[in-house]
Amino acid sequence: MYTISELAKEFALTTRTIRYYEELGLLKPERTSNGKRIYSKKEFAVLKLILRGKRYGFSLEEIKDMVLLFDKDRTGKVQLQKTIKYGEEKLAEVNQRMEELKEMKAEIEDLLQDFSHKLDCLRGEDG
Repeated sequence: MYTISELAKEFALTTRTIRYYEELGLLKPERTSNGKRIYSKKEFAVLKLILRGKRYGFSLEEIKDMVLLFDKDRTGKVQLQKTIKYGEEKLAEVNQRMEELKEMKAEIEDLLQDFSHKLDCLRGEDG
């Protein structure tokens, strides 16, 4: 069991961020008799998944969709199907972005080559 402060420290997050994930329904801590939040190993694992999903560029809505499916289907089959679908979409986005970056790189290289050539010509005129 973890307190909100322990989770925040473990994952280098603010307690406000953890409460926000709770507001979204991603985390469901239990409460002590005095109202203190207590997070289980399940919440710890879910928080790990949230952060991994964010690192890969998934929206919180997509992450929520994937994470909460396990509660609906304990076999994990539906969750895996949804995760694969989102993963394929994300991979297509990454591939598209890589193509755009390759084009941008080629354009910058061409510009630099042109600028270097112009500079060489200007130096030739000065020298």
